[in-house]
Amino acid sequence: MKQQISALLFGTALALCVTAAMAQDKNVKIGVLTDNSGLYSDLGGAGSTLAAQMAIEDSGLAAKGWKIDLISADHQNKPDIATTIARQWIDVEKVDILMDVLNSGVGLAINNLVKEKNAVMINTGAATSDLTNAQCSPNTVHWVYDTYMLANSTGQALVKAGGDTWYFLTADYAFGHALERDTTAVVVKSGGKVIGTVKHPLNSSDFSSFLLQAQASKAKIVGMANAGGDTTNTIKQASEFGIVAGGQKLAGLLLFITDVHSLGLKVAQGLTFTETFYWDLNDGTRAFSKRFSERMKNKAQPSMVQAGVYSGLIHYFKTLEAMGGNVHDGIKVVDKMKSLPTDDALFGKGSIRVDGRKIHPAYLFEVKKPEESKGPWDYYKLIGTTPGDQAFRPLSESACPLVKK
Repeated sequence: MKQQISALLFGTALALCVTAAMAQDKNVKIGVLTDNSGLYSDLGGAGSTLAAQMAIEDSGLAAKGWKIDLISADHQNKPDIATTIARQWIDVEKVDILMDVLNSGVGLAINNLVKEKNAVMINTGAATSDLTNAQCSPNTVHWVYDTYMLANSTGQALVKAGGDTWYFLTADYAFGHALERDTTAVVVKSGGKVIGTVKHPLNSSDFSSFLLQAQASKAKIVGMANAGGDTTNTIKQASEFGIVAGGQKLAGLLLFITDVHSLGLKVAQGLTFTETFYWDLNDGTRAFSKRFSERMKNKAQPSMVQAGVYSGLIHYFKTLEAMGGNVHDGIKVVDKMKSLPTDDALFGKGSIRVDGRKIHPAYLFEVKKPEESKGPWDYYKLIGTTPGDQAFRPLSESACPLVKK
């Protein structure tokens, strides 16, 4: 009996020692998986890696004895390449958390891998709302925006303003399909109707045939269910075809400040769209953006994707500190992240729901006219705010298996 008790005590002591050692582990490795060379590189890319570096510096963990390593890679907007990189990172490089993960096809693929490997993904780049709906995972947090929120804000506002007939130009992959689907639902619910849609390949250069179909439809709203270079090319060529001059309105369902910068105010003026971050929103966003811009080669202001990388990592670091160290257990870390309120200078106070959806306000912006701009990157005027608890898909409508009903 004494031997049994001794063995039991020894086993308990060993388990406690292992647990203590895990809790005191202060080594973290971060992988920024992004588009460094393609049509989304301006809104993610090197800026996302810089945002991660700034979060590491601002966390103050190095001074407390933590060792934080940062690596990044270009997934080329291809799910197979992204998965190969991520698998190598997790298995060999011992990466704990994947950040950014632009492109919805890539995001959904990495979502499955991270769950399989029990790592962590804070997705700030992919838009598909499926990441926190039917394909939600206990290892993933969706931080910045999603197709449901974009549709809910921009789509509803445009229908209420009289844009009750829609024609979609849609990027032919997971993101475009999800954005068209979610916006269609909002348009119909708001009393409008969709009279046509056309799919275009990712990273297209010629939108003429697609725009002619949209023009012929006579729809009041031409909804652009695309992003990055595809959106800017659509807008430039729509201007050449006289679509807006002819009385139709372009709806930028996903527009970034880098897109507006590329287009210029003369072309982009009057566009209505939704974002969850803008550099000139308040003192906190301005202070961060000034530091960010000074370190960017092109002096660009941060996109909401890049801002989300910073914000997400700040919360991740707070979580690891609260846990006493890195436990290298994705589900446990994400559970703890969900239990702690989020609060930073970029997105304000918020929370992470059980489905992994990060909650914060959504802002409806309109692009300024050239004469309204007071200087470089002064592009937006705020025309409406949707509170966080109203911006995203309600849990009552969720198909996420983590949501208990």
